[in-house]
Amino acid sequence: MAGAVLTVAALALAGCSSSDSTDTAATASESAAESATDEAVTDALPGAGLKACEVTDVGGVDDKGFNQKAYKGVTDAADQLGVEAIVLESQAETDYAPNLQSFVDQGCSVIVTVGFLLGDATKEAANANPDIPFTIVDYAYADGEITNNNVLGQVFNTDEAAFLAGYLAAGTTKTGKVGTFGGVNIPPVTIFMDGFYYGVQKYNADNGTNVEVLGWDPAAQSGLFTENFESLDDGRTFAQNLVDEGADIVMPVAGPVGLGSAALASELGTDKLMIIGVDSDQFESDTANSGVYLTSVLKQMDVTTFNAIQAVVDGTFEGGVTVGTLENGGVSIAPFHDMDAAVSADLKTQLDTIKAGVIDGSISVKG
Repeated sequence: MAGAVLTVAALALAGCSSSDSTDTAATASESAAESATDEAVTDALPGAGLKACEVTDVGGVDDKGFNQKAYKGVTDAADQLGVEAIVLESQAETDYAPNLQSFVDQGCSVIVTVGFLLGDATKEAANANPDIPFTIVDYAYADGEITNNNVLGQVFNTDEAAFLAGYLAAGTTKTGKVGTFGGVNIPPVTIFMDGFYYGVQKYNADNGTNVEVLGWDPAAQSGLFTENFESLDDGRTFAQNLVDEGADIVMPVAGPVGLGSAALASELGTDKLMIIGVDSDQFESDTANSGVYLTSVLKQMDVTTFNAIQAVVDGTFEGGVTVGTLENGGVSIAPFHDMDAAVSADLKTQLDTIKAGVIDGSISVKG
């Protein structure tokens, strides 16, 4: 009897062991099949095996602004085209050249550089490596500067969208004063400030008002600058100073610095201070302070960056310049989101008219 029981038990254990082995083998087989399918899908994408590499400016890839927006173009290319997305973050200007050389050494298929300040380093790297395609955000080279036409400059008529933002601010302010400040006095920053200023003046001319712009004089090209793109404390301080002078709407053009201004607005309340974001829709990217944004002046550098990478994948890449405008959707202003009720129906109609006039050339954003 005991021997029979042991025999049955042994058979039962053997049966369990066989079943477990079969299940394990089936699971492994399924996993291998799924992995092979995933690899097949990746390999089927046209950019498989290519590397799209971004060098950021200071502020980092998660700056909720232009570095991050450009990198979205790189990651979109990874998702849709199958390229490998790689990024190196610059902590200081001295990192530009080493980061670029690192990507050259890694055999990147296309190198994306972000920001006006990378202009010289990008030119040197491109001329030293004429077979590698480069694209740079916020910079355009003069004829002859790039010896092999292997750099595509991405520039944006952000004064067109900022003009709308200035018009909006002038029509929304309760104090009759609005303000702006920049990170560094360079053209990709001051073009926002120019457009904003002249948009306010256009509103004044159309409506018989006298809204004042604090922080910028376009004729002298002088105004308020933090001299950095990193310090949130500076963003808070500069915005507070403008509030103390009477401004209740402020447009910081300083990358992550502006997040400090938005944090101040959250503390003060939007009856005291509203913010106009730049580069990306900061209602969506700065979720901690989303309710303070009246709108944002958008630069669609994710789209232009993606298009440059796609051209490399397609074999159609050419150097030169691509320009984002109101007409082609390369620049725009974001929806009003939580602030929609603060913008009157009449002002919305005026903004539509102004936009159409800028596009057809009947309205100048240059003052």
